[in-house]
Amino acid sequence: MPVADSSLFLGNNLLAYLVLALGGALFVGNGLALVRPPESPHPGELRRAPLGRTVVMLAVGGVAALWALASLLSK
Repeated sequence: MPVADSSLFLGNNLLAYLVLALGGALFVGNGLALVRPPESPHPGELRRAPLGRTVVMLAVGGVAALWALASLLSK
């Protein structure tokens, strides 16, 4: 028996909204790390983000955000 309770925070789509937010943040954050590395890194920090790991995380964030967006739009 399905429960249609409208008192849930953000409705029944809370998980999709969370995945969209986290995936989007992962995508944008890693994209900006590639495009704009820090001008003067602190001692012990890298001059720029590692390319391989950053591209993989960029792809994971993009796939998660697109999947969540498709899930929200398909309902």
